[in-house]
Amino acid sequence: MVFDKELFSIVTLSLEVSLLAIALATLIGVPLGVCLGRCRFPLKSIVVSAANTLMGLPPVVVGLVLYLILSRRGALGFLSLLYTPAAMVLAQWLLALPIVIALSHSAVAAVDPVIAQAARALGASPFQISMAVVREARYALSSAVIAAFGRVTAEVGAVFMVGGNIAGHTRVMTTAIAMEVDKGGFELALSLGLVLITISLAINVALHLFQRKGAQPSG
Repeated sequence: MVFDKELFSIVTLSLEVSLLAIALATLIGVPLGVCLGRCRFPLKSIVVSAANTLMGLPPVVVGLVLYLILSRRGALGFLSLLYTPAAMVLAQWLLALPIVIALSHSAVAAVDPVIAQAARALGASPFQISMAVVREARYALSSAVIAAFGRVTAEVGAVFMVGGNIAGHTRVMTTAIAMEVDKGGFELALSLGLVLITISLAINVALHLFQRKGAQPSG
């Protein structure tokens, strides 16, 4: 197995990109998901259906659309983001956001209505009621974020298209594994694969623990 400077650089960039994308998706997606679960407004069912549909959005489609937008002739070409880590963060954010929104909505919608009713009876404001519901759904909400993180860390197509897999600049674990296998560099590919499997295992263990914790009766 290979554990050198190159591997460390690839793993570090992979985690930086994915963690930043998930942080942004959490900051935006969880409040939107909670709002979907708590608020009533016209066309709500369409918005929920759209979020659920976008959970399965093909990464290559996200990569293609983002490439066209960020390319020199694209709408945001003047920002010169193509083939940069920022473009990769944006791609992973677009993939993670629908997952966080949809699963957060499901988490909040599954909370027993008695929680909100009890808070309302005690004179809580609408915001305080929502916070009580969020507290009850905190484990399921955490699971939503972990599930989204699991998806983006294993993603290849979108980050390859907008990042370019440039050595020392935009090369992450998934794109590096694909490239190393293609050129016969199996030692580095296996080392990166081991790291990726370890991260995936940690994510799944964390997801399982949060789901078990959330399934336990509170009190």
